[in-house]
Amino acid sequence: MPELQRLRADHAPALLAFEQENRAFFAASIPDRGDDYFAHFAARHAALLAEQDAGLCYFHVLVDTDSGGEGEILGRFNLIDVADGSAELGFRMAEKATNRGLATAAVRELCTLAATEYGLTTLRAAAALDNTASRTVLTRTGFVPTGEELLLNDRPGLGYVRSTAGEACGA
Repeated sequence: MPELQRLRADHAPALLAFEQENRAFFAASIPDRGDDYFAHFAARHAALLAEQDAGLCYFHVLVDTDSGGEGEILGRFNLIDVADGSAELGFRMAEKATNRGLATAAVRELCTLAATEYGLTTLRAAAALDNTASRTVLTRTGFVPTGEELLLNDRPGLGYVRSTAGEACGA
C-alpha cells in the first residue's frame, strides 16, 4: 500500500528516478524542470531538505512500500511558501500511478497533516484549465476555485483555496 512520507535524504535516488522516468509525462501538463534540475539534483535535494528543516516548506513523497528496498516513488506532494498559517499545495503523480485514487488520498492525508502537524489553516493551489486530473483531485478534496485566473506554463489556469480548520480535506 502506498505511504505518504516526509521527504528525507535517503529518498534522493528514488526521487531522481521518479523525475527522470516521468519527465515527458509531467511536461505535458506542468512546466518542465529543465536539464539543470537533473544535472544538479543532489544540491537541489539538499536545499529542499534545508528549507524543510527551517519550516519554510513541507515536502512529501508517496512511496510504494510494496516495491521492496527503499520503495519506488509514485508521487510528490508539497506545501511551499509556508507563512501566516497558509501554504501553497503542489503535487505530481507518476504516469503509471494515475487514475487509481492515490493522488486524492494523498492530498486528503496532507490536508490533515497541514492542520494537525504543521498548524496551517489555509491551503492554496492552482491548476491549468486543461489539467482535468489535478482539478478533479482539488475539488474532491474540498478545494474551491477562487475566481483568480492564472497563466500556468502559458496555459490558462485557476487558483483554488481550502480551509483546513476543523475537518479533514474532502472527508
